[in-house]
Formats: sequence, structure tokens, C-alpha cells
Amino acid sequence: MPEPPPPPGQLSPPEALSRGEAFSQRGPQLPDVEVPSVAFLLSGLGRIVREEIEDELRGVDMSLRHLSALGHLSRAPGMSYSELGRRAGVTAQSMQATLRQLEALGAVERVTLAGRGRTAELHLTAVGRDLLARGRDAVRRVDESLLGGLATDEKAQLTELLLRTFTEVAERRTGR
Repeated sequence: MPEPPPPPGQLSPPEALSRGEAFSQRGPQLPDVEVPSVAFLLSGLGRIVREEIEDELRGVDMSLRHLSALGHLSRAPGMSYSELGRRAGVTAQSMQATLRQLEALGAVERVTLAGRGRTAELHLTAVGRDLLARGRDAVRRVDESLLGGLATDEKAQLTELLLRTFTEVAERRTGR
């Protein structure tokens, strides 16, 4: 649902931005500055979106960490706990706890024997693929809610700009 129009005499945030004027808004507060920092806006939006995704995932008995592990394993079967942890930005121990939960659900199986010094090869099961599909559907619902007020071409443009920025920043951080 689109945002209601601002009160008479007050500019909407996009209008204020386009004019370079200061503004504030109820709800998550935007800074009273000439033009808010894109980093600040993305950080605030990221926090809100993460909460919405976590809420949707709770409805299918998952967390974002579960979805992340399942997604990584679907793209690169056979990864170890350590590699999954690196890709998800968490410690191997933290990823082990997440994967133990997924193993208990029957979503992930360890192909190699467990043991000290052995690298586990982890794979999704049919249950894991189903859980991943339900998790992706939950994220899709958040996308639809988040972008519902944008026209199709605006959604495509926003996606393209965010993907390009994400790729450039990730490449810069990894030195590629």
C-alpha cells in the first residue's frame, strides 16, 4: 500500500530529496539533513527488511541463518561447516549449531563420517529443498510488500542499481 500523502505544505521525502531540502518522517526517523546518506538509508532499510524477513520465516519455522545455509548448500553441495560459516559471515561453531538444527529436521545430511579432523561434506535432502523453497517464498512476500508501491520499471531499475552496487562493493572488498 502506498504511503499517504504528506500534510498540506509539507514535502514528501522524495520531493524533499529532489529539491535538496530537509525533511523528517514518522516511523523510522530519517535525519534532518539536506540529503540523507545513502549508506544510512540502506542501513535503516536493511534493519527493517531483515525483521520482516525473520517474521515471515518464523511462519515456516525457519530463521534467516537457516535460509542462508540452505541457499549456500543448494548452490555448492558438499561444503564444510567452515566454508559455510565464511560465506554466511559467521563462525564455524555458529554454523555448526545452525546445521545441527537443520540435520535434526532432516533438511541437511552429512555425507562424510563425523569425527575430529574430518571435513564434513554437507548436502541438502528433499526436505531441505522443500524448506528452501518455502523460505524463498517467504522472502518473495517481503519483496512484494517492500516494492508494492513501485511501478514495474522502477522495481527493475532499483534491482539493477542495487545489484550493480552490491557487486562492485563485494569485488572491492575481496580485491577482485
